Amino acid sequence: MASTGLAVRRIGVLTSGGDAPGMNAAIRAAVRTAQCIGIECIGIRHGYAGLIRGDFVPLSEKDVKGLTKMGGTMLYSARSQEFMTDEGRQRATDTCKYMGIDGLITIGGDGTFKGALGLADRGIKVIGIPCTIDNDIGCSSYTIGFDTACNTAIEAVDRLSDTMQSHERCSVVEVMGHRTGYLALNVGIATGATIVLIPEIKYDFERDVVSRIRTARLAGRTHFMVIVAEGMDPVHVVAENIQNATGVDTRVTALGHVQRGGPPLMRDRVTATSMGYTAVMLLARGQGGRIVAMDGDKVIDIDIHEALAMTKDFDHELYKMFTTLTFLDSKEADIGEPE
Repeated sequence: MASTGLAVRRIGVLTSGGDAPGMNAAIRAAVRTAQCIGIECIGIRHGYAGLIRGDFVPLSEKDVKGLTKMGGTMLYSARSQEFMTDEGRQRATDTCKYMGIDGLITIGGDGTFKGALGLADRGIKVIGIPCTIDNDIGCSSYTIGFDTACNTAIEAVDRLSDTMQSHERCSVVEVMGHRTGYLALNVGIATGATIVLIPEIKYDFERDVVSRIRTARLAGRTHFMVIVAEGMDPVHVVAENIQNATGVDTRVTALGHVQRGGPPLMRDRVTATSMGYTAVMLLARGQGGRIVAMDGDKVIDIDIHEALAMTKDFDHELYKMFTTLTFLDSKEADIGEPE
């Protein structure tokens, strides 16, 4: 049933930056919530580039039917160099006003939110939804897409482990994570990896790689798994150095964008749905300039200026737990200094 006294009558929804499993679920939740309370919903295709040029499509319940289980984004995603300029952001603002868009929901990561801030400062009511497989948004304890991406990588690493064991090899696997190691560390823990190399922890190759492999061999292990976060040393170089130093036949796998695709898992479907619903309800009450976020299991909202100023502390205890479980004594388990 439609509500009365709504602060907005027409809202736009866009996705920006790298796609992540759960984006479609957030779109669906926003559209269905808006329709339920009497707000018109407009889809903006190709992110901020589409906002500038008016690439709009009306969205109703029929358009988003069954969308929760679909990966990717039905609205497409793109990065816009023009939108990074003051002129581009003003054009986007003018388009919103011309089309009668009273509020805007932007789904993406830090870059998406910085763009949203530019619109918020120009008077557009904007709500951001954190959706990135990197899980590196400072204001939110969890971001949509992280769990699905982790599980996709875990399945691939498990399969690689089978063949590495068959041939007594070392596998060096590159996983995604834009200058962050949250995904790599969690995948390493879940798969029982021998070594994890992440940007947050300085490492010494001889001590933290070669020595660990040798220790694992002495403990009876015949195959080894090294997880490397993208943005670290090139995985082919890491693999070559391992083989030269240990004599173990070493192979490289870069999982790449396969981690972004596929149907979202339960956590991402539910989180995305909760965030999409919350974003619309904030706009319906006349609130803008907010980021919807997770505080543990609770959905909250934070002022966009405050949210962008927040940073996420790396979980060094989680990393210490990992090192403790990889054939190291308690003294050696303390290795690794924060970057």
